[in-house]
Amino acid sequence: MTSASGFAWRKLGRVFNPADVPGRPWMREFAQGPATLLFESFVRVYFSCRPPADETGQYVSYSAFVDLDRGNLFRILRVADRPILGLGDLGTFDEFGTYPVSVARDGDNFVAYYGGWTRCESVPFNVAIGYARSRDGGQTFQRLGPGPVLGYSPDEPFVQSGPKIRRFGGRWYLWYIAGQRWKVVDRRAEPVYKIRVASSDDGLSWTRLGHDVVESRIEPDEAQASPDVFFSNGRYHMFFCYRYSAGYRGKERGYRIGYAVSGDLVTWARDDARAGIDISSEGWDSEMVSYPHVFALDGRTYLLYLGNQVGRFGFGLAELDGTLS
Repeated sequence: MTSASGFAWRKLGRVFNPADVPGRPWMREFAQGPATLLFESFVRVYFSCRPPADETGQYVSYSAFVDLDRGNLFRILRVADRPILGLGDLGTFDEFGTYPVSVARDGDNFVAYYGGWTRCESVPFNVAIGYARSRDGGQTFQRLGPGPVLGYSPDEPFVQSGPKIRRFGGRWYLWYIAGQRWKVVDRRAEPVYKIRVASSDDGLSWTRLGHDVVESRIEPDEAQASPDVFFSNGRYHMFFCYRYSAGYRGKERGYRIGYAVSGDLVTWARDDARAGIDISSEGWDSEMVSYPHVFALDGRTYLLYLGNQVGRFGFGLAELDGTLS
């Protein structure tokens, strides 16, 4: 049943759980930040995953893909047998992980934008956005160089992550999150980050908008992530996720999916009541829903999203019921 907004997302179920994939110790858990690339007979979903923690309790993150039958998105055709990109070299911005990743076609090439992770001492981590290209149809990628394509700036001093690459009107748009400050909660540093956007003619040199894209609602230190923009019926529709800055690892204050709409890609009107999806009463997505990704396929519109513990147990699929307008 559609909501008062004119649409809702009908949950179809969980599509992929990395725990079900044997023989890949680097893909033990998590399938975070799902993002699609369409092929003639299948849909490739890129995601980020982790092996078990090391002897000191530290994790690394890799990015991979799963190919789904275009005619039946619950039929898995192939799971990547190795990460699409190795870890960065000693001391580089992505030495300890790539998460998340967004892939697009650029003519005959495939380009990827990803969050590159490094460990820190006073805070747990820092992130910048890297760029890579593929020469084998999007199966593996090679870095442009050892540094990020979008790095820290005076008003975006840390945690630039969550890239989503889109092309509208012949111009590239990169939505991402940028850290504003670190907040100490129960003696643990937690990042506060907001949604930003940059645009480019070539995908390499970026002009930043320079301010937050959507306003905060639940608290000033609300953390926002995974902005995904979809064009429909003459307007731009953004689905993203948000959470409280403290106590967000459980049900009550955990991630939820929000919604905003724009006519010009600059000014956005936020209305989370129209998001059309929430947690389930039980099961793998009963505590949180997050990291939405919208895509159109053969006359239908779908949403991929994460469930409990921010994708530890994989991602699910929902279908649009109604019209984005």
